[in-house]
Amino acid sequence: MRVLLVEDDEPVAESLRRGLLRYGFEVEWVTTGAAGLAVTTPYDLVLLDLGLPDTDGLDVCRALRRRGDVPIIVISARSDETDRVVGLEIGADDYVSKPFGVREVIAWIRAVMRRVRPAEQPAGPQRYGARLSVDRKAARVWLDEAEVALTPKEYDLLAFLTEEPGALMSREQIMEAVWDANWFGPTKTLDVHVAALRRKLAGAVTVEAVRGVGFRLVVESRDHP
Repeated sequence: MRVLLVEDDEPVAESLRRGLLRYGFEVEWVTTGAAGLAVTTPYDLVLLDLGLPDTDGLDVCRALRRRGDVPIIVISARSDETDRVVGLEIGADDYVSKPFGVREVIAWIRAVMRRVRPAEQPAGPQRYGARLSVDRKAARVWLDEAEVALTPKEYDLLAFLTEEPGALMSREQIMEAVWDANWFGPTKTLDVHVAALRRKLAGAVTVEAVRGVGFRLVVESRDHP
């Protein structure tokens, strides 16, 4: 996913850029409204500061919205309710006040993208190897044609990991996706749920731990005897 970041505050922009890159986003960073409006490469979402050196960010927001329906999240030190209302009225999809954390912004990005571009769930179960099937519309899982009883969070964890089999997911990514960005519970919660999936889906998939990073789901290729 490609993000256009329009922000003149270098420390803020660098922190955001590094955080977004760490979570797999592509970032194009510009420091003025004119530069933002001049970008011609396609992007999926705009993070737009209001306090730009050459123009009011609200004018940039208005111009971007006239061009199309790309999602726009305003990021600003202005906490005045009037700015927030005006920003939303002229086409911003959401408004995040400074100071903020990178995780908070990423959570807002994901929420906005889910809202403006809801993913199409595939019809019917998806197969993972010879033994495992996941029906995302029904939130049901089968192993060797027998339904597996998973708790809601076990299912959410499996559904997230099977979105990209083989991809390494950090603990932070998993916690944000499955629990939410505001989860402050014990980190052992994730390990307990991983252990449950390993036990219930043994032989069909393996949830590999990468020490100090996170987990990846590997689909077993061998057929069930």
